[in-house]
This record gives sequence, C-alpha cells and structure tokens, in this order.
Amino acid sequence: MTEANDKPEDDTQETAAAEAAASADAAADAAEAGEPASAWAKDDANTDTDTEPDADDAAEAAADAMVLEMAELRDKLLRALAENENLLRRAKREREDTAKYAAANFARDMLAMADNLGRALEAAPDGLREMDGGAGFLDGIEATDRELLATLERHGITRISPLGEKFNHDRHEALFEVPTADADPGTIVQVLQDGYVIHDRLLRAARVGIAKAPPSDGADNDGGDRAVDTTA
Repeated sequence: MTEANDKPEDDTQETAAAEAAASADAAADAAEAGEPASAWAKDDANTDTDTEPDADDAAEAAADAMVLEMAELRDKLLRALAENENLLRRAKREREDTAKYAAANFARDMLAMADNLGRALEAAPDGLREMDGGAGFLDGIEATDRELLATLERHGITRISPLGEKFNHDRHEALFEVPTADADPGTIVQVLQDGYVIHDRLLRAARVGIAKAPPSDGADNDGGDRAVDTTA
C-alpha cells in the first residue's frame, strides 16, 4: 500500500520538475536573444488582449452602418412626404380648375345666342324705334342681351370687345388690315366678332381688323395686293 501511494507523488514531482526545466530553457533562450527574461511570459498575455481591438473595430463598423442606414431611411421618408405633398397640391388645383371651368363647354355653345342678339340689334333699321311697337321690340332684345351677359358674368365669363386696343395675339384674331393714318399700326379699328374669356382662360378670340400705315405718296404698287399680315 505504501508503494502504491508514493507513486502518484513521484509523478507530480517529475511533472513540476519538467515544467521548471522548460521555463529555465525559455529564459535562457530569451537571454541569448538579448531580450528580458520576462518577455516570453508577456507574449502569452498579449495573445489574450489581441482580440479586444478587433471587437472594438467590429462594433464601430456596425454603428457606422446603422447611422448610414438611418440617413438613407430619413432621405426616403422626406422624398415620400414631398411627393405626397405635390400630389395633394395637384389634386387640389385640378379640383379648383374643374369647378372654375366646368361651364366652359356650355358657355361656348351659348356664345352663338349672344352673337345673334348682337346682330339683331345691329341690323335694326334706324327708324324702328319710332314705329308702332318698335321701341318695345328693341327694348326686349336689349334686355335679353343684357340678361344673357349678366348670367355669363356670374359664371366668370366676360365679353371682349377690343375696339381701339392694341392687337394681342393671346386674345385677338386678325382677319385683315386697314391702311389708315387715323390709328397707330397694330391698333384694332374694327371688331367683326366679340371674344370671350372664362376667368383667366380664353374661351373664344375676338375677330378683328387692325390698322396699318398707309402707303406713302408715289409708292410703287405694281406688286399688287400683299398678303395680310396677322402678326402685328
């Protein structure tokens, strides 16, 4: 029994002696290399701390990626909000335009009636008002014309009668030119058909004749009539 118990102790002593010998050899090798005897022990300790910078770098990279992702999401959100705001404004403008110009087609059809009433008044003979019943007849046409114009104006429709105004491409249609010295070139001297606008949009252009400078005395007219210039 005594020999069996003593054997493990001998093995332990032998192991400790081997470790001490290995440590001594490592210290001797370090001394030969010109390093401190404790350098070989520090190498083992450094291997444990080398993993700490790697973990810090990974955490920093993850934080940077998160910040970048948040910036991208914020940009997408702002773009979506701006697009939604534009859609709302466009829809509001379309609703307003629909309400403003809903009567445009009906009003365009009513212009023929207004034109006919105007023609009837222009075609009335000078002595019609003095005739029996003529005054009442003309008063009725004039009242109808005024009521029609008032109804159109309540819906934003206004008559354009541009006699004496400067020609405007956006509202007038020039049909011919009149050589005259009584008006500046480009001035409307005759209105064949009144125009109309609905709010700020042209419903029908006024058809007009515009003045142009008369030919000077002795001008060469051999070329005949020239084409009408409607770009005045």
